[in-house]
Amino acid sequence: MEALILRNYRNSDATAVSQLFRQVYGDHYVQPHVYLPYMISQNHADHRWHSLVAEVDEQILGHATLFRETASHSAELALSVVHPQTRDQQIATRLGEQLLTHAQALGCRNVTIKQVTHHPYTQRMAASLGFHNTGLLPDYVPSPFGASTPESIVIGCRVIPGYQQPLPNQRWPTRCAAFMLHLSNVFGVDDQTPRWSGVPVQLEKQANRYDMLVKKIDPGLIRQLRELPAHWLVSIKLRLSRHFAVDLSRLADIGFVFTGLALGHGKYEGWLALFHRGMCQRTLHLHCPHMQRLHELTQTQAATQIDR
Repeated sequence: MEALILRNYRNSDATAVSQLFRQVYGDHYVQPHVYLPYMISQNHADHRWHSLVAEVDEQILGHATLFRETASHSAELALSVVHPQTRDQQIATRLGEQLLTHAQALGCRNVTIKQVTHHPYTQRMAASLGFHNTGLLPDYVPSPFGASTPESIVIGCRVIPGYQQPLPNQRWPTRCAAFMLHLSNVFGVDDQTPRWSGVPVQLEKQANRYDMLVKKIDPGLIRQLRELPAHWLVSIKLRLSRHFAVDLSRLADIGFVFTGLALGHGKYEGWLALFHRGMCQRTLHLHCPHMQRLHELTQTQAATQIDR
């Protein structure tokens, strides 16, 4: 067998990359662009995707990408896929290592990753690459493995050396103090608040859920959130501020469960607190002990909300 080669994506690779996703995921992968080679090529031409491939004897058997919007200080490590015949060679990890070096060359300050929970492999890879897990996205996308239940996601973050991504310096509420102190120790704390130049509230429908991005919570918005249809799965990303304890209490009172943090970017820099309402009750076995405890806590809290 020929030696494995890791190299930059070429314009001529689009069809082979698309075929690799079909071989591994069938018709279930959540990013539709991978099924249309034209879109793969366009994303690279627009410099939103920065990809590497793993090649053996001129056959592409692995792929990974950095998603990065123009001039953004953040990127996402994504679209990691490896042909079954080359597993156990740590190809995804090797591709990820090179892309993290590339992120630094692009001027990124942090890189995030979304890890599936159907199996532990991407979670193990993220840990080996130095990502720290910060939150959960319950029932986030239709299952890429053909399962009947949506796939929940673990969010990881790695800060590029030389930069910081501190949390607000404050006293954390008892119900999440241990987890938030862990993240404060990992990322540090600071008294300054990152800028927010976007609109105060966004609401969009994504697959099976409703996504909200919110600058701040006030009594009027709480009343309107309470009146949303009860069957909606609602996901809120709220700017993490010194008012977090009050926000946590207000949202818990109307059925929202705290599931950790995610990083904002662009017009919405800084940390975002994650809240969900309407997620499924399920058992997950997660690689990260912090995420396992957070998941179990959110499941208990969600069950309490249903019983009210």
